[in-house]
Amino acid sequence: MTDSQTHLKSAIEQRDAIVKEIQELNAQVANKRELGLKVQGIIEYLEQTGVKLPEEEAPAPTAEEPPRPEEEVADTVAE
Repeated sequence: MTDSQTHLKSAIEQRDAIVKEIQELNAQVANKRELGLKVQGIIEYLEQTGVKLPEEEAPAPTAEEPPRPEEEVADTVAE
């Protein structure tokens, strides 16, 4: 085989591997889409039958700490 033929063979093998990987990824996407639709159906069913989640409590507001004196000095110098 010449170098060009070897290169052609390698390129064809690489293309075939890429096409196979694309097909596998498309199958994974289809499976995930189907699973997502099933889960959405479950959610809709549960909501229609009156199942509700408890209200989430809002996190308590945290008091912001005043800047330390060295940070104030650094801010003043930076300006």
